[in-house]
Amino acid sequence: MSATPHAVVTGGAGFLGSHLVDTLLADGYRVTSLDNYGSGRPENLAHVESDRFESREHDVRDPFPDFDLVDEVYHMASRASPEDFESHAVEIALTNSEGTRNAIECALDHDATVLLASTSEVYGDPEVHPQHEAYNGNVNVRGPRAPYDESKRFGEALAVAYDQQYDVDVRTVRIFNTYGPRMRPDDGRVIPNFLSQALRGDDLTVYGDGTQTRSFCYVDDLIASIRAVATADRSEASGDVFNAGNTDEIEIRELAEIVLEVVDTDSGITHAPLPQDDPQVRRPDISKITAAFDWEPAVPLREGLRRTVADYRERL
Repeated sequence: MSATPHAVVTGGAGFLGSHLVDTLLADGYRVTSLDNYGSGRPENLAHVESDRFESREHDVRDPFPDFDLVDEVYHMASRASPEDFESHAVEIALTNSEGTRNAIECALDHDATVLLASTSEVYGDPEVHPQHEAYNGNVNVRGPRAPYDESKRFGEALAVAYDQQYDVDVRTVRIFNTYGPRMRPDDGRVIPNFLSQALRGDDLTVYGDGTQTRSFCYVDDLIASIRAVATADRSEASGDVFNAGNTDEIEIRELAEIVLEVVDTDSGITHAPLPQDDPQVRRPDISKITAAFDWEPAVPLREGLRRTVADYRERL
């Protein structure tokens, strides 16, 4: 690795990508963000003032720009909101297939490490709970979530193929539900929905009866897990996959009550039909990443929500 290592972050203007950019710069890296601003926002990076940072408008479905050298590639690009799964289905599918290929090809050219951001969506509506890395999932390959779910699964398969055929150092993190500042208020996932509604004084919309569960990880904890995997010795992480998320499982109806308490609003709760293929349960088994890198989340849900509410108050 060079004296000032160079990291390329796809989706660097997105929710997770921008927090990753901050962490890499704080760690002394030179960082290049590649983003087509489909779901990422330039304002997520407006605060960055560093001569070690460059932001390029680029669609990862196209071959990457030429770089002098690259030490690490973080492939974070992809729309991840269920609101986009139908309206941007082809873009999502190709970002996670062609985009993944281009990210790995860049790493192959520069003998760099790749951190592939996968997702808990590869488990679909799981029949094994909690979900561990060896579980192959229960995905509806023709359902409304398939362009995201299946392209992420293919991206993992492609990573394994490059590892086997070309000895590319690819590490994969399966990201479970994550929240925090800079998440789009109109993202469509449950915490942005609840916070936006509560801050506007609207009733919170709970889909179904609210007994479905999720496990929510604060963004700082999630980024720490990504860095732990990316910076590990090759023998400890190359070619492997790790779940990353919070293990504190909560029913959505209870989450709604907590949001009402944290925002301190008179909003109520309404119910709407449950979307097709919406998972009934979601909780990661993180024993593998904890044992390998001594990582586990530290920020409690109420504290993370308070930090996120402060950000939303400014932006709304």
